Formats: sequence, structure tokens, C-alpha cells
Amino acid sequence: MLKRQLGKSALQVSSMGLGCMGLSFAYGPALEKKAAITLLRDAFDKGVNFFDSAEAYGPYTNEELLGEALAPIRDQVIIATKFGFKNAVPNEGLDSRPETIKAVVEASLKRLKTDRIELLYQHRVDPQVPIEEVVGTVKQLVEEGKVLHFGMSEAGPDAIRRAHAVLPVAALQSEYSLWWREPEEQILPLLEELGIGFVPFSPLGKGFLTGAIDADTKFAADDFRNMVPRFTEENRKANAQLVEVLGQIAEGKDATRAQVAIAWLLAQKPWIVPIPGTTKLNRLEENIGAANVVLSSNDLAAIAQALEQIKVVGDRYPAHLQQNVNR
Repeated sequence: MLKRQLGKSALQVSSMGLGCMGLSFAYGPALEKKAAITLLRDAFDKGVNFFDSAEAYGPYTNEELLGEALAPIRDQVIIATKFGFKNAVPNEGLDSRPETIKAVVEASLKRLKTDRIELLYQHRVDPQVPIEEVVGTVKQLVEEGKVLHFGMSEAGPDAIRRAHAVLPVAALQSEYSLWWREPEEQILPLLEELGIGFVPFSPLGKGFLTGAIDADTKFAADDFRNMVPRFTEENRKANAQLVEVLGQIAEGKDATRAQVAIAWLLAQKPWIVPIPGTTKLNRLEENIGAANVVLSSNDLAAIAQALEQIKVVGDRYPAHLQQNVNR
């Protein structure tokens, strides 16, 4: 797989990473450990070298899984993980105090079986702790060699600018896809200006853009999407038009909807690296195949024209989590 550079940082990663959250957390039961390790190693064998985790995924179990799965190939992969939630539990609120960051990094290093974290993100901006204090703490960890690059997740323009003035932000991770395009308004121009890479999560709209989810789909009891307004039965019906349009374009490219959705992201900027997640080998192969789908300017224009006619409905987070984004 071709490599991409995250902005002006020295961080070169596969043009597509693997979002690992769903292996342990959020989308129904965790994948059995042996199967998860096999999937992670298969991803590496197929060219993926960029793996995204967080202490909050599990909590803790996702980092432990990556630590075991990637140990034999540790020097050939880039690991990203995150700090920022109180006790690693999103529902308990935010905590980016310096002492917490240091403790989290020490614990993450142990779970990941490594001596450095290539990319450490602040999971959400904490309004109780000045961003300069947060980044100053990460800068110390960089000087100690425990962290190589700093990133932010779901941060707003002001916080990004302030952080970048203290320590270069290598990457921003936020949601971006054909059905969530808000980053195009302020975030993408800012990242281009400052030379910051962009790592879109949920590039397939939490599975919706694959076409595998419709108004009748029933999610597992512990599936995060049960709480997401965009996934109510009514909103799934309303948003089906986007999936239909995607299907029409995919047919013309001899590709799948998922591949077109990822290829569209890759075509936006050369410093964008999406991180689709999956628990299935066939989906992993399908997603990786998106790197070979080339969308012409005519294809991109047709998609843009179609999107103008479609209004995606439903918030992407429940209210209690929505308040933590774009700070």
C-alpha cells in the first residue's frame, strides 16, 4: 500500500489505517481475542501499518490486544492511542490534567508492550485544563522519548491553533465522510494552513455507507448506534437516498459502496488518512481495496452534485457526548 505523510510531520503511514475500537468496544460484543489478533496481523500483511487505539476502548483491553498482536512487528508499525477521559470512561467526563496524562501514558506503554507511542492524541479537549498546559505536558513526554508526535481529536479551530503554537500538532482525528462533511467548513482549511494531517474516523458512517444497514436493521443491545440519533429507524429511512446514490456510482466503477466512500476521502487531500474499522476479514480486504479505486474529476463532480440534493438527518452523537466536540 502507498504511504502518506501526515501534514508537515515526519510521520509516514499507510494511506489507510485500521480503526481498532470495534474489536473491543462499542459495536456489540468484543471479537474473540485470537480472531482479533489474526485480523490485526492480516491487516499488516496486506499493507496497513497504522493502528488506532485508545485507553477508553474497552476500557484498556484494546491497547492490551494491540500490544500482543503487534509485538512481533513492533518496529514496522505506527501506533496511535489517546488520553482524556476520566478513568478511561467517556461517560465519566473529561480529565486532561498533567498528572493524569503522565499516568495514562505510562500505563498505555505497558499495555502496548512498547517504549514509545508514535502518535498520542488528546481524545477530547478538556475546558477545565488550558490547552497550553496539556500540550506542555505532552512536550515533556516527547522530550523523554515516550511520545513521538502529538495529535488532537474532535478539536475546534481555536484549540488547534493554540496547541500548535506550543508543539506542532501532527494530526487531527475527527469524523469525516460522505455523510458528515462539517470539517470542510473550517477544519480542513485550517489543517492545510498549519500543515496538520487529518485522520477521519467513521469514514463509512459507522457502517451506514456500506449499504448493509437499513430501516429494519436491529443492533446488538450494547451497540453504540442504539443511542445515536442518526440511527433511529426514521432517520435511517430518510438517509437511504445517500446509500442509493453511492450504489449507482459504485456500479459504474466495479467497486462497492464502501470502497467509493473511502476513495472519495482519499481524493480530497493527499494528507488525509482514513481509519475504517472492522471485525471481519472480508470487510478488511474490501476496505483496503479502496486504495485502488480512482475517482476521476467527473466522478467527484457527480458525487458533489448528488450530495447537494441530499440532506442527511439526525445528530451524530447523543446530546451528552455532543457537548465534548469542536471545543
